[in-house]
Amino acid sequence: MSDRDTLFDDANGHLALGEMEEAVALYRQCVALDPDFFDGWHALGMALLKTGSIKEAIGCGLQAVTLRPNDLLAWTGLSQMYVRDGNIPEAEAAKGNARILSLGGKVVRDA
Repeated sequence: MSDRDTLFDDANGHLALGEMEEAVALYRQCVALDPDFFDGWHALGMALLKTGSIKEAIGCGLQAVTLRPNDLLAWTGLSQMYVRDGNIPEAEAAKGNARILSLGGKVVRDA
């Protein structure tokens, strides 16, 4: 198991116990080790959302959908982040992408 995966598993353990600050710190280490780690960005964004760091959560959510533009959960999470930020137009746009994906469509066509 790689260092990144060990950190991610440890972060998930802290998350499960409600230890958000510890989880956030470890998720940050995951994405620092591997900037293309989708699961790390998505988890970091959702953990930051739970701690109230909304703007930073949105940044992580945007990184996640950039890495996997056809991921339903990434768009759903990003929509939740925008709702918490009070940015309803962006929340609706993200929700729309999630809906396209939930119906079997694609946001970005494969090249």
